[in-house]
Amino acid sequence: MAGGKIVGRLARPLAERAAPGLTSGFVRQAFERALDGVGPLKGAAEAADSRLADADGDVDKAVRALVDSHVKLAGIQGFVTNLGGLVTMAVTVPANISGLALLQCHLVAGIAHLRGYDVKEPRVRNAVLACMLGEDAVTSLVRKKRLPSSPMAIATAPHHDPELDRLIATEVTAELITRVAGKRTAAVIGRRLPIVGGGVGAVTDGYGTYLIGRYAAKELRARGTAN
Repeated sequence: MAGGKIVGRLARPLAERAAPGLTSGFVRQAFERALDGVGPLKGAAEAADSRLADADGDVDKAVRALVDSHVKLAGIQGFVTNLGGLVTMAVTVPANISGLALLQCHLVAGIAHLRGYDVKEPRVRNAVLACMLGEDAVTSLVRKKRLPSSPMAIATAPHHDPELDRLIATEVTAELITRVAGKRTAAVIGRRLPIVGGGVGAVTDGYGTYLIGRYAAKELRARGTAN
């Protein structure tokens, strides 16, 4: 895991050059699209409610179903957007980063909704985005005092801190670029065999989405027990 992070940081400038338009604002846009739904993807709350109905009201079962479905979707988009090599990077890197942002926002917002949080509330939005950083990154940022606290504490804070909007969105953007850059290094090495890049993307995106879903499920406890 640590090795992948190092590779990602070393390769990140390559991904940033391939995706120059991806500023922190795109993360907030991804969140709004996740709430509203796009194409066949229902809005996060509606999709979560469907899973809850299928689970006969069992919230934990619905959360697991949400995670499983998003892991599969992330794997598919990871495969498709990592086919090819350097020639396709200008198109596929932004698509991969945007696809991951949308799916992971959708997943974590759905979990938050099932646990009783109002996903339209700014504090909850910031908590959702914080979960997308992953547990290790959140722990590091809190220790460095760059984040005030854990995602659940952010979601249940007495007041919304507008400064967190920019800070968290910026950190999530940087983290997504780093993750994509890391797997892109492996994909470029195997560019003569495009299927290699697709396989790396599928496994990496799927597993990364699983970890984020698991972290969100652990962190965003039921609203009635949040305090």
